[in-house]
Amino acid sequence: MLNIYKYLFLLFFLYCWPASAQMLAPDALAKSVTDEVLTVIRADKDIQAGNQKKVLELVEAKVLPHFSFPRMTQLAMGRNWRAANAEQQKRLIGEFRTLLVRTYTTAFTQYKNQTVEYKPARMAAGDTDVVVQSLIKQNSGPPVAVDYNMEKTDAGWKVYNMKIEGISLVENYRNTFNTEVQKHGVDGLIATLAEKNRSTQVTQK
Repeated sequence: MLNIYKYLFLLFFLYCWPASAQMLAPDALAKSVTDEVLTVIRADKDIQAGNQKKVLELVEAKVLPHFSFPRMTQLAMGRNWRAANAEQQKRLIGEFRTLLVRTYTTAFTQYKNQTVEYKPARMAAGDTDVVVQSLIKQNSGPPVAVDYNMEKTDAGWKVYNMKIEGISLVENYRNTFNTEVQKHGVDGLIATLAEKNRSTQVTQK
């Protein structure tokens, strides 16, 4: 399952967009910048070689501003979110953000000349919650359907969930988080996430 989500994050990384284009529809925005980002990845030998520092810098600058980590964390926690106090919620958001970033930065080095097709977004005037659908075509193997749940905020459109072939990122983590909370409580989950982040940091150095 982890490898599936590494690939899923790679696919989203190909669609990161600049703040100057926030007024475009989500699907049009993704399509307009895909070629530009793919060109950068193809040309950057450091990223292709697995330079983690450079990858992290790129993720921080281009990708993370377009994720709603508070919403993602709340959805991943499910009913357990209400059991966490304000300080615990803050720590959960921070550790979950770090976990996703450190886990999936390797996705940048796994690009293998995939191509992307988009389906027109079904949007009505005033919609603030949409699904952007894409189809990833690979050199070998069947195409992969990837959906992005996005909400419109004051800061622009942000991703709060992703699905690959119908498998939800937040639902996958929700099962893991729920099991940990049931066994060790919210503080136990925070401690587990923090430990995973520390071990990942050591591995990537």
